[in-house]
Formats: sequence, C-alpha cells, structure tokens
Amino acid sequence: MDAQPTKLRIEPLLWLLFSAGGVVAAFFIPIHLFILGIAAPLGWTKATGYTSATAFLAFPIVRLYLFALCSLPLFHAAHRIRYTLYDGLQIKHLNEVIAVCCYGGAVLGTVIAGYLLWNFV
Repeated sequence: MDAQPTKLRIEPLLWLLFSAGGVVAAFFIPIHLFILGIAAPLGWTKATGYTSATAFLAFPIVRLYLFALCSLPLFHAAHRIRYTLYDGLQIKHLNEVIAVCCYGGAVLGTVIAGYLLWNFV
C-alpha cells in the first residue's frame, strides 16, 4: 500500500486565530474602550500623559499584549467575512480569491501593527 503524502492544511490554525480573536474582541477591547474612552475622560481614573504612556510602552510585555490586541481581532474579522461571503452569499466559486484577500488583509494589518509597536521610539 502506497503512503500518500499528507496535504498541509492551515484551516485549524485559522480557526485557532478566529477563536482567539473572538475572545480578545469580546473581553479585552471593551475594557480598553471603557477605561480609555469613558473612565479617563470623566475623571474616574487618573489620566496618563503622553510621557508616562510612552514610558509604559518600553516594556516588551506591554508591546506583546498590544500586538495581540491589534492582530487577533483582524483574523477574527477576516474569518467572519470569508465565511459570510462563502456561505451566506453563496460565492463559492471565488473561495480562494476571498480567502487570500481576507487573510492577506489580516496579515498585512498584523505586520503593520508589529512594525509600529516594535519600532516605537
């Protein structure tokens, strides 16, 4: 019996990024919006200035957290858009094009976020 070579499938990785992005989008983004968009302007928390905020970004763990906060929801959105177009609108003949555009946009956004966070002065 011939052993057929296994085909590399990235679908499980995309589902992992989808679920991780959903968790980040559902739990962490609302917390940041509340703290930075509501609590700080209303004076409920101590508002930080530019210098203290940039000093906070000097820690690598903060940059890693912000990288995950930016990149994972991009993959979540890409996966949702892809399957909305594929299943919801029945555009099955353009599956490869849609996948490349959706995930390519998520990868591009991730690269831009990584570049901006790691090269921040």
